[in-house]
Amino acid sequence: MRIMHFAGGGDIGGAKTHIISLGCELAKGNDFHLISFRPGEFAEEAKEAGLQVIVAEKPWSIPDCLRVALQAVDQFKPDVIHCHGAKANLMGVLVKKRRGIPLITTVHSYPRKDYMGMPLKQLVFGNINLWALKHMDYYMAVAGQMSNYLIENGVDPQRIFTLYNGLDFSASQLQPIKRDDPDRVVLGIAARLTAIKNIPTLLEAFARARAIDPRLYLRIAGTGEEEQSLREQVKDLGLQDAVEFAGWITDMPGFFAGVDINVLPSFSEGFPYSLLEGAYDRCPAIASAVGGIPEIIDHNETGLLFEPHDVSTLTAHILLLARDPQLRRRLGDNLWQRARRDFSLEKMRETQEQVYASVLRRREHRGKRWGAVICGAYGRGNAGDDAILQAITSQMREIDPDMPLTVVSRNPKDTRLKNRTGAIYTFDLFSFWHRLRRSRLFINGGGSLIQDVTSSRSLYYYLFTLWMARRSGCRVLMYGCGIGPIKRRFNQKLAARILNRNVEVITLRDSNSRRVLAEMQVDKPRVILAADPTVNLVRSGRIGVASSFARESIPADAPKVAFCIRSWPSFIHPEYLAAAADHVYNSYGFLPVFIPIELPRDVEAASRVIQSMHVPYHACTQRYNVDELIGMLGSMKLVVGMRLHSLIFATLGRAPVVALSYDVKVSSFIRDIGGGHCMPVDSFTAEELIAAIDDVVAAGCPRAGEARECLLHGEECNIAAARGLLEDDR
Repeated sequence: MRIMHFAGGGDIGGAKTHIISLGCELAKGNDFHLISFRPGEFAEEAKEAGLQVIVAEKPWSIPDCLRVALQAVDQFKPDVIHCHGAKANLMGVLVKKRRGIPLITTVHSYPRKDYMGMPLKQLVFGNINLWALKHMDYYMAVAGQMSNYLIENGVDPQRIFTLYNGLDFSASQLQPIKRDDPDRVVLGIAARLTAIKNIPTLLEAFARARAIDPRLYLRIAGTGEEEQSLREQVKDLGLQDAVEFAGWITDMPGFFAGVDINVLPSFSEGFPYSLLEGAYDRCPAIASAVGGIPEIIDHNETGLLFEPHDVSTLTAHILLLARDPQLRRRLGDNLWQRARRDFSLEKMRETQEQVYASVLRRREHRGKRWGAVICGAYGRGNAGDDAILQAITSQMREIDPDMPLTVVSRNPKDTRLKNRTGAIYTFDLFSFWHRLRRSRLFINGGGSLIQDVTSSRSLYYYLFTLWMARRSGCRVLMYGCGIGPIKRRFNQKLAARILNRNVEVITLRDSNSRRVLAEMQVDKPRVILAADPTVNLVRSGRIGVASSFARESIPADAPKVAFCIRSWPSFIHPEYLAAAADHVYNSYGFLPVFIPIELPRDVEAASRVIQSMHVPYHACTQRYNVDELIGMLGSMKLVVGMRLHSLIFATLGRAPVVALSYDVKVSSFIRDIGGGHCMPVDSFTAEELIAAIDDVVAAGCPRAGEARECLLHGEECNIAAARGLLEDDR
C-alpha cells in the first residue's frame, strides 16, 4: 500500500512516539511518506528514524501548508491519508475535498479536553479540530473508551477502528530490575506538565503518604506550562528534598529503571505510552480510571486504579505498594506480561494495516447496495434480546467483516455503543426505508416476534417491516426465530399471507414453531429448523465470572443455585419457589442466587419469592453482559428458570436446568435438547419442583455436553442461510 501520514509537527510525548514508531513499522512493508506541517524536533526525529519526511517551512500559512500537501499527494498518489492532530486534520479535510482520497484520523485525546487550561487555544484550535473531525471518513481511537466517546458524540460506530499504542518489548529485561537504593521507594511520573495530567493531586497525596512513610521519593519527568506552579506547590508542601523535577527525558527505560512505582493521575487520557514505558521495566502502576487506562490496568491484577479527584485513595495506594515489595513485584510482572502480549509494535502495525485494507475494500462498494438491516425487540434492556443481537451481528461480520449493519432499536444510542453498529429508532419509518434501499439483506432477528400474545400491534409492526423490506428490494430472512402463539384467526391469515409473499428463508429456533407454520399453511419460504442465535456466544472466563459475582458481594467459590424468574399473570405461587430455594440451602448447602435477565422486571418478580424465604440468599440487581451471564449461569449447580434465555445460557455453560414453562417456547426448548424437567408455571407445586431439583442434583448433568452440541449444530444453519442469500444476490 501507499500510505501518507499528516502530522502537525509540534507533536510531543505519547503522540510523537506513536506517530514515529507506527510510521517506522508501516514503512517496513509499505510505501510510506510523512508530512510535518512544522519544522523542528518532531520532523528531525522522524528523519533520524529513517522515515521519508516532507516539511512545510511556513507553518503559520494555511495556503502554503495546503500547497505543500497537495504537491506531495499528487506526486506520491497515496491509497490513504492518515492524520494526527488539529492542524493535520484541517489539512487532511482540505486535501480530501480536492483529491477524494480516503481520509483517516487518529484521535489521541478527547478533543473537547485538548488545550485544557489554555482558553484561547481551546477556542481557536479546538473548534477548528472539531470542525475537521466531522468531515473525516474514518477514525482511529487509541482505546475502547475513546471509541465510546466518539459514538456518544454522533460518529457512526462502523467508521471507528480501535488501535492500541504499541512498544518494542524485544529487548525488555526478563528479570525484575534491582533499584539503586533499597531504603528509598521511588515514585515516578512521565508526563507533560499540563493541567490535564492532574499532578497537583499527586503532590498532595504524596505529601500525605510521605508524612507516614519518609522513605518515599518522587521523580517528575517532563516539561510544560504548569511547571512553575508545581514547583511552588512542592515548596508550599515542604517537599523540596523529596521531589525531583527531572526535565524532559529521552531515555525512558533509563528513567523507569530507577522507579519503583509508576503513577499517572490524569483527568483524561487516550491510551498513555507512559504506562507501557513503565511496564517495559516492570514498574507497577497506580493510575486514574479514565480513558483507555482500565484497558491495560486491571485493578489488583496489573496495577491499582483510583478516581482522579480521590486524594485519599491515591494516598492509600501509594502506602500499600511502598510497604509491600512482593505486591509491587507481582503487579509489575503481570503488567509486563500483559503489555508484551497485547501492546507490541508488531501488533500495532498488523492492526493498522488491517484497517487500511478494510477502508480500501469498503471503497469498492461505493454506490452499490450493501449490508444488512436487522429488526427485532432490541433496545429494551432484555439480556436475552441483547444476546440475540450480539450473536447476529457477530455472525454477519463472520460472513463479511466490512459489512455495514443497521439495527432497528428502541434505544439507538445504547445499541450503537454496545454493538458497534448503525442504529435507527424503531418507529422512524423514513430512516428505515432509506436504510433498506441501501442494503442487500433484511433480517427479522430472533425471538418470538410473530405472535399476538403480548399484543396484535407488535405483530402488525413486524409483519409491516417484512412487507416494507421486500418492497425496497432487500432479500428477506427470518433468523433463528420463534413463531406463535397467534390466537386470533385474522392474525393467522394475515401473518401467513405476509410470510408467504415476502419472506425467502425462515430459520427456526424450536420444533414447535415449525408445527405452527405448517398449521398456518406457510409453505412458500424455505423453512429450516436451526437454533437460537445466541448459542454461538462464549462464556466469560473464571476470573471474569468471579469479578461478576464480586460486584454483588457473592462468594465466587460457594456452591450456588440460580433462580431466573419473570413476572407473568399465571405465576401466582411465588411461595412454591421460596420453598424450593429454602430446600436447596437446607438440604445441600447451595446458596440461592436470583439473577435477572430483564431489568427491572425480573428483580421485582424475584422480590416476591424472597419475601417467603427463610434462608440466606443473594439477589443480583445489576445489568450483565451476555458473556458474563453465560459464565455465571454455567457455574451453577443448577438453574431454575422461567426465562428461555436463562435456560439457553445455562445449557451453553453445561449447567443442569429445571424449567418453569409460561410459554410453549420454553417446553419446546427442553424437548429439543433431549428432554429434562419442565413443568407449567400455572400448575406446578412446591413438592413437584423440589422432587425435580432432587432428581437433578442426584443425577448431575450427564447430557450437558450433548445438549450444548445439539444447539451449536443447529446454529450453523442460521449463518448458512444468511450467507446463501447474500451470495445468491451477487
